[in-house]
Amino acid sequence: MSSELCAGDGVLFRSIYEGQVQSAGSMRYVGKSGAGHLLYVRPGDEMRRRGTWSEWDRDAVPELHVWDRTHLLWLVREGGDLHALGHFWDTNWSFLGWYVNLQAPLVVRGNRFDTTDWALDVWIEPDGSWEWKDEDHFAAAVNRGFLDEATAGEIRAEGERVIAERPWPTGWEDWRAPAEWAPLELPEDWHVV
Repeated sequence: MSSELCAGDGVLFRSIYEGQVQSAGSMRYVGKSGAGHLLYVRPGDEMRRRGTWSEWDRDAVPELHVWDRTHLLWLVREGGDLHALGHFWDTNWSFLGWYVNLQAPLVVRGNRFDTTDWALDVWIEPDGSWEWKDEDHFAAAVNRGFLDEATAGEIRAEGERVIAERPWPTGWEDWRAPAEWAPLELPEDWHVV
């Protein structure tokens, strides 16, 4: 189904936990890269998210948020991968670095890209130095019972594996979005799982 997508099509990327959308963001489909898909987030794209990850509140309603800080190109793969790799640029297209988002295997249904974000991430500077991100949010997910200790260990091990593998640079660091790609609004059914 996802092969029917064309460059520039709007897609919806969501983090779903226990059948509820934790976050949802409108993105542009860029195309395929090897076995993966490329998805673009630009300043002005609409998103919804449940407050901060540190809250891990099952009853919180995802609030409207507009992405405004950076350009972001995600490389995501369906199936077994337990991470996505992001490329970040500032609003003037100066490259800032890469981001490893640790997540459940991606499921693609048409223009819906669904996963579960596991809170723990890795930031990589252009020089290759790196650091863990959101360890406090990750600890909150374990403390509140969203993740058990064994799963948390597997998630951290995936981050360590990616760091050791160093799948960057990717060749997409000089990419630029077409100027005509305007910001996207969320579809009305963003919350329907």
